[in-house]
Amino acid sequence: MPKVRRRNLPPALWQHLLQRVDERSISARELRSLAAWLDLEPEVPDGSWFKKFSSMIVCGEGELIKTFLVPGQVPFGVELE
Repeated sequence: MPKVRRRNLPPALWQHLLQRVDERSISARELRSLAAWLDLEPEVPDGSWFKKFSSMIVCGEGELIKTFLVPGQVPFGVELE
């Protein structure tokens, strides 16, 4: 199983993620929670997955984080613990 990639993201994806953080008012606290989770080098499935945090949902596909959702938005894929 792949691990979430933290470096060398495609530039368009990086810009998309930054835009979602801004548009969805994701707090620095939540981003720190995400960073702490990423520090654990979590394994993720090859397909679609999501991880719920207290006020955001991280959605990915394989090794890449693809977007951020807020509660009330519906993620798809395998839910990670």
